[in-house]
Amino acid sequence: MTDLRDTTTAAPGQRSAPPPQFPELPDGVEPGTRVPRWKPWTAFVALIIGFVAASMGFIVIASISTAFGYTFEDPPPGVTIIATIVQNVFLIGAAVFFAAKVARPRPWQFGLRRPAWWPAVGWTALAFVTFLAFSAIWVSALGLQNEEDTLPTELGVDESTAALIAVAFLVTVVAPVGEELFFRGFYFRALANWKGIWPAAIITGITFGSIHAGGSPIGFLVPLGFFGFVLCLLYVRTKSLYPPIVLHAINNSIAFGSTQDWSWQIPLVLAGSLAIISLGAYAVRRGWGPAPARSLPV
Repeated sequence: MTDLRDTTTAAPGQRSAPPPQFPELPDGVEPGTRVPRWKPWTAFVALIIGFVAASMGFIVIASISTAFGYTFEDPPPGVTIIATIVQNVFLIGAAVFFAAKVARPRPWQFGLRRPAWWPAVGWTALAFVTFLAFSAIWVSALGLQNEEDTLPTELGVDESTAALIAVAFLVTVVAPVGEELFFRGFYFRALANWKGIWPAAIITGITFGSIHAGGSPIGFLVPLGFFGFVLCLLYVRTKSLYPPIVLHAINNSIAFGSTQDWSWQIPLVLAGSLAIISLGAYAVRRGWGPAPARSLPV
């Protein structure tokens, strides 16, 4: 793609205008839309930083737990919970750090802007149905069994009510918000500056599925990768990160509830997670204000 920056020489006595803050649009982005020109390589580096930080945090916390009678090979579930939170914090922190190298990070650059309500509902419903249909076809074609996700058990949901509440909060609030802010809000956006929306969505989907290898049955990693791909397209269509966050929370609430053999508890947990996420969105809007009219994330 040709660089759109102005390279003309200023007339004598005149100062040349500085290059625009967002001089170039990737393929598939409408003219007039401002997008942050994050470097594609920063997406991969930020991902590595997040996981290295999580691993170091796990080692430190697990080492401390040995003083209370636990072994390093079999730490308490709280170690994994804290390490997961640390991972999300460092992923977001790395994204903000690299974003600041281009311009002052603003919430709208990560997609934190209010979408058009009814179109967002329609696109979210379509994305979820598409994901469910693909998953059903994949499971049927490969003859996969409905293997239970072992992650909730590894996190200690069976040990106490407090642990159950903590894991439910982690799965239905922390994971949707943290993973969407990083993977769709930054990782996908940075890659889209490289080859455009479709290659970026594919790479993001593959990466998103791969990071779940430790806690999900291997046969279901492809549907999870497809889910990550669909969330990218939902972000593009709604021009907001909130619909992907909501859909992610819906999916995680249903998945988590199924591991606990829940029925009426699932909509209750989902309502609670969406209420917490809504309060967070309100705080963002009150703290930083709405996005400029012409400043769209994708």
